[in-house]
Amino acid sequence: MAKIIPFKAVRPTRDKVSLVASRSYQTYTQAEREARLDYNPFSFLHIVNPGYKYHLELKGEERYKLVRNRYLEFKEDHIFIQDRHSAYYVYKIVNREGNVFNGIVAAASIEDYKKDIIKKHEDTIEYRENVFKEYLKTVGFNAEPVLLTYPDNAKISEIILEKQKERAEFEFTTTYRDTHYLWIIDDAKKTEVLKTEFSKIKRLYIADGHHRSASSVLLSDEFRGEYASESYNYFMSYLIPESELLIHEYNRLVKDLNGMSKEAFLIELDTMFRIENRGKTLYKPSKKHHFSMYLDGEFYSLYLRKDIYSINNALDALDTQILYKTILQPILGINDMRNDQRLDYSHGKSDLVTIKTKVDSEEFKVGFGLVPITINELKSIADEHLIMPPKSTFIEPKLRSGVTIYEF
Repeated sequence: MAKIIPFKAVRPTRDKVSLVASRSYQTYTQAEREARLDYNPFSFLHIVNPGYKYHLELKGEERYKLVRNRYLEFKEDHIFIQDRHSAYYVYKIVNREGNVFNGIVAAASIEDYKKDIIKKHEDTIEYRENVFKEYLKTVGFNAEPVLLTYPDNAKISEIILEKQKERAEFEFTTTYRDTHYLWIIDDAKKTEVLKTEFSKIKRLYIADGHHRSASSVLLSDEFRGEYASESYNYFMSYLIPESELLIHEYNRLVKDLNGMSKEAFLIELDTMFRIENRGKTLYKPSKKHHFSMYLDGEFYSLYLRKDIYSINNALDALDTQILYKTILQPILGINDMRNDQRLDYSHGKSDLVTIKTKVDSEEFKVGFGLVPITINELKSIADEHLIMPPKSTFIEPKLRSGVTIYEF
């Protein structure tokens, strides 16, 4: 059963949270990062990019130590404060499309991860796990929760909605026009109820943050027996019910046709797919095992010939795997979807216009559109201990870094 516990978060003060909160460092363009670093002294980017003040690009242990220094400076300047009591944090996001996400920020158990109560569906890269483990070990905190999802629970939802009737501790809107709210639950009775309700959940699923959770496990293993602190046995998570998880598709773009002409390529596709030319009209697939393709200024629909393709497990039935096994690998010669430079991805929030634009510009030769993977498919993959192809899902919500911080 899941062990989800409250913790004493380090948080920005109410008046500065909108200035502190930031997206993941990699999601900013260089111009965006520099603007925030130049004109916003409270941005969390100053902590994760500590070399900026010295006009240096720092790496490794040197950078990690300065990250720690900047973080301590934010605490010394009372930009960050730590809560006196352990709490669960109700966190709500309303994005610009009107989608609403209600969840709880809490600490999830490393033992649950090891015992497969917290289930995975993506592979991780050992190098990245170790790099982030060393980062956590030096800086002593985690500022970005792992996104976990759980079966809808009426009692947990009731507590969340009841708390939201009160004034939020935080309420701020980002330049992306997403509005974030945070409430604190530190009442002993309610925290005990939440702990009990989470303990009734048999399985939790990682929706986003496989490397962050894996790195926390490595850190816990390294410090086991050396430190008395229980904090190393947990990692910060944002838990939301399955019904509120929003999964977008990841579309594929390929730079060439592996030496084939357009006509030869279409003939190869005909073996596994019923093909229909849709002309200039944007075509978006609406069913599983249906794909759209944009090639040479025209859209095509591709319907899988199910009597030819064999489905033996949850992975075989996944559209990203079908595209790989029927087109990308055997026809286009792409064996390594993680590292092949001929292959790129565009998530569904960017829509098919992005594919059309990139192909028309001749940056890519062909693009493929898919339908989103469902939560049940994600769970089936995890339950069968299978691994999705890379970039199979783009999942919302996306939290901001620096709003709640978990210290080790």
